[in-house]
Amino acid sequence: MKHWSWTWKITKQHEGMLVREYLIAVRAFSRQLLKQIKQGQGLKLNGIAVTVRKKLAAGDELEVILPAVEPAKRLEAVEMELSIVYEDEDVLVIDKPAGLAIMPSMNHDITLANGIIAYYQQNGIPSTIHVVTRLDRDTSGLVLIAKHAYSHSLLAAPHPSSLKKTYLALVDGHLGQSKGTIEAPIGRKDGSIIEREVREDGQAATTRYEVLESFERHSLVQVELVTGRTHQIRVHMSYLGHPLAGDDLYGGSLYLMKRQALHCHRLAFTQPLTRETVVCQKELPRDMFSAMNKA
Repeated sequence: MKHWSWTWKITKQHEGMLVREYLIAVRAFSRQLLKQIKQGQGLKLNGIAVTVRKKLAAGDELEVILPAVEPAKRLEAVEMELSIVYEDEDVLVIDKPAGLAIMPSMNHDITLANGIIAYYQQNGIPSTIHVVTRLDRDTSGLVLIAKHAYSHSLLAAPHPSSLKKTYLALVDGHLGQSKGTIEAPIGRKDGSIIEREVREDGQAATTRYEVLESFERHSLVQVELVTGRTHQIRVHMSYLGHPLAGDDLYGGSLYLMKRQALHCHRLAFTQPLTRETVVCQKELPRDMFSAMNKA
């Protein structure tokens, strides 16, 4: 079974720093992750085990080894066909089908997470599930998963320009403007656990949209999230008076789709360790393509 480890050569610039200071300030390790590494005795300086209080000198080689992590008991391995769009040592991008929740809950027993755990076990990957980008159960498209805790911590709070999700949505009616920006705060609707709405005391939410194609009674819209609030696209498009086709929670028509017509078709991010730009794209699923032909 593999383990993740990284070795960095200390430069004159960082001489005199403690191991703890270097890993947090320079390599962006979270304090929680560093605590796990300490407990697993995963710190070596020039091949010798050290503590986080060891002082660094120029020319030193610092090795960090992540401990193996067992998935939670509820994350039982369930073999399923995963549509893997991109994979490297640190991340996984999967095209999630509609109707499959990402994580187990009271209402969802078999989820994408169960399939990923099975994949990890088959390939000797000692990890649990680290979700970076989420989709509703009935939204299809690209999901970014970190394979280990270090890549997750680097991706979890990225610079706004380093992680971009772009969606395709089939909405009711014809929008008054071909492109625009929706800035309207979103909060939980009173009396509901699930439903959200635009409300003054909600969290700031910004959505950019552009109409790609107009049909007789619907429009295909490309949507980019600037913020990531729960149900943001669904709430904002309904707020404009153009709910998503199939979205019965927010007033969408139901004759074209049996689920909200929303697909995350493009995902761009900076690979957390190599710093290279990764762009993934996935075409519309069959049900949305078929709905467009009847729109």
